[in-house]
Amino acid sequence: MTRRQSINTIILFCILIFGFTVATLIKPETKHSESENRDLATMPKFSADTLLSGKFEADYETYLTDQFILRDGWIGLKTAVERLLQKRESKDIYFADDDYLIEKHSGTFTSDTAALNIRVLQQFAQEYVGQFGQGRVTFMVVPNAVDILRDKLPPYAAPYDEEDYLDQIAAELPEGIWFDAGAILREHADEELYYRTDHHWKTLAAFYVYQAWAKRQGYAVPSEDDFQIDTVTEEFEGTVQSKLGIKARADSIELYLPKDDPFYTVEKDGSELSYRVYDYTALDTKSKYNVFFGGNYALAKIRTRAGTGRRILVVKDSYAHCFVPFLIPEFDEIDMLDIRYYNQKLSDLIAEGGYTDLLFLYNAAGFAEDTAISRLTY
Repeated sequence: MTRRQSINTIILFCILIFGFTVATLIKPETKHSESENRDLATMPKFSADTLLSGKFEADYETYLTDQFILRDGWIGLKTAVERLLQKRESKDIYFADDDYLIEKHSGTFTSDTAALNIRVLQQFAQEYVGQFGQGRVTFMVVPNAVDILRDKLPPYAAPYDEEDYLDQIAAELPEGIWFDAGAILREHADEELYYRTDHHWKTLAAFYVYQAWAKRQGYAVPSEDDFQIDTVTEEFEGTVQSKLGIKARADSIELYLPKDDPFYTVEKDGSELSYRVYDYTALDTKSKYNVFFGGNYALAKIRTRAGTGRRILVVKDSYAHCFVPFLIPEFDEIDMLDIRYYNQKLSDLIAEGGYTDLLFLYNAAGFAEDTAISRLTY
């Protein structure tokens, strides 16, 4: 290589390295990733304290990672190369059988946050199980696909941390309030219980679990014949697919619409009022799972004409969104609380709400990772 060629190579290298960095810094910030359905890091504020503590450097690295120019394209290219090399996982996601993309959740269930959340949940349960009475409190932490769909995982996969973690939760809760959703789902593991491209369970899985829970609670147990099951899209590509940046086998979303079409109202965060739990406009967006309730709200209130005298508080994450509609025939009021967005004292809400029942419903990984769980005891 001649001297001029060497100089040209160095210049090209510098352009690639510094050019992309400069382009990243001058382009307008992207506040939200539509494909990943999450907010992206923005430029951190500089101060002497954040610099000396190392926080500024860490936040700045996260900022560059999230705001890097052509970010989605680079992610997709990296994943495509890994697939060509016959890799069975990427970005903590297994390329599983039957076109499933299944998150590993490495380290999720052995973290300090996961352990702390069990202690907080135990305290929360002990505080309210006496108040509501026997049979009126249910704690349900739903296993993720990595636990239930083990037969589809690569041969070397070891998804056992999650099951151990769920056993720990059950052991720490007062007797009689734990509902083992995993036992129900394992009976149907050969069916489509989870989306191939998203982290949520499907409505079918929620229906099976509701049937079993309703039977335990002494409620009417519905059958599929009670519903018109509508496939509202076959083009859903969820958050797991978005992390990889590749095209994948799209999912369908099914809604279970009661044939008797009960009347109810839905109030979201004290303002929005509607007459359906489904937001069909979400089907025209990337975040098609938001067809259930239109997404996350701090507090959503459903008022029905069930006439049972029962009012339930559901403390939940988004796994509850396809489960809660099955509750409508059994409760006069269903309040859905997302502790991640609720800024008032939960104890005040419970004291003033006149609730007869309490349901805690989370997915396992979401519960283990949620730093807002500590607010349960405020």
